[in-house]
Amino acid sequence: MSVQTLKNNSLEIQVNESGAELISIKDAKTGIQYLWNGDPAYWNRRSPVLFPVVGNAKNKSYTYQGKTYSIGQHGFARDMMFTLKEKTEHSLWFTVKDTEDTLKIYPFHFELEIGYELIDRTIKVQWKVTNPDEKNMYFSIGGHPGFMCPLNQTGSRDDYYLSFDNDKPLHYLLIDPGCGLEVKKPFEEQYILPTDQGICRIDRHMFDNDALIIENHQCHSVSLLTPEKKPYVTVRFDAPLFGVWSPAIENTPFICIEPWYGRCDSTDFDGDLNERDYINSLQAGGGFEASYTIEIG
Repeated sequence: MSVQTLKNNSLEIQVNESGAELISIKDAKTGIQYLWNGDPAYWNRRSPVLFPVVGNAKNKSYTYQGKTYSIGQHGFARDMMFTLKEKTEHSLWFTVKDTEDTLKIYPFHFELEIGYELIDRTIKVQWKVTNPDEKNMYFSIGGHPGFMCPLNQTGSRDDYYLSFDNDKPLHYLLIDPGCGLEVKKPFEEQYILPTDQGICRIDRHMFDNDALIIENHQCHSVSLLTPEKKPYVTVRFDAPLFGVWSPAIENTPFICIEPWYGRCDSTDFDGDLNERDYINSLQAGGGFEASYTIEIG
């Protein structure tokens, strides 16, 4: 395992070349760890990239040009070995390309670059997807960072809060546990997450049915708050949807805030790859760029 480190006067971060995964966000002065530690008793990952699918495809497969391909949840990039492309005092860039193995389950040539920039108490996570092929490329991409909650083993997760940059109740969808797919509902019939001026307490049953999927640009900033309602992690993004997740295990000590450009199929989906909801399309030679930030309070 090769790990790269960036450090300034405020934070120290570490990124594993395996999956180009952020594996540590530590306060440079106090040593407090903000990123989930990957304890396999709960979840053995920390901040994987989701590519070229987010969530599950229906029946764990998809069709493209008349052929069916099997693919696992969240794709394969998180399990690939990336190459360090560039390192500066304040930034890291990693890259990975298609292989013979990826082409068997995802019939597109691609280059995926993941960058991390450390600016004071903010980490900017950047994605670049390039299509070197001679045909259109279809993909989804997303982040899956987990954050300690409670922070520094202070209090219980049930004493903490989520804060959204929308002071109205949020509409969300759930996952059908039988198939790992989104239970499709019209917006006006979706589940409602009530908030008080954009803040809600983290209920121990909040994730009994897996992630909360919040679509339609309802929010672009989500914070974790201490029991005193002080933000200690804020994730900002332009993505059209995001998930909030924690395993349905008693006293799980972390929460994931996940910006997505794509999601799992709906239970009623019956189309090809290019017809998936929120699918991204790149023309031959085209490029896609997106980013999100993690701010430490």
